Amino acid sequence: MKFVFSLFIFVLPAITTVAQPTEPPYKRFPTLPPLKLLLTDSTTQFTEKDLKKDLPVFVILFSPDCDHCKKGTEELIATIDQFKDIQIVMTTIQPFDKMKEFYNDYQLERFKNITVGRDQYFILPTFYRIRNMPFLAFYNKKGDLINVAEGA
Repeated sequence: MKFVFSLFIFVLPAITTVAQPTEPPYKRFPTLPPLKLLLTDSTTQFTEKDLKKDLPVFVILFSPDCDHCKKGTEELIATIDQFKDIQIVMTTIQPFDKMKEFYNDYQLERFKNITVGRDQYFILPTFYRIRNMPFLAFYNKKGDLINVAEGA
């Protein structure tokens, strides 16, 4: 009986500590996360070092099959002039061919400030602890987080 009681005393705090939700990493580290994206040419790796200095960054995590993501992309394209001085990084964890099809369907190559890539290492979903798509993160020109939005 003492063993069971001792086990209960030591295990219960461990369980409650693990079960407590913690802040997502982006709240603890409110700067641009590490990026390692496979671009649509299937060979080029894009990292945060490839971003232009002194320009804000708009990170969009999307799914090529998500209707809200498609609608958001259409709205982005329709208002692209408002984003001319902002670097837009669109990324997905979906298969490469679906990303490439999305890229081609919306003719995103037309926009010099839009980079589309696959997060093949699943860094960003963990960093932002994503629950809904699309997930939007806005960073100022210093790379500091301004705001996030999730879902429709």
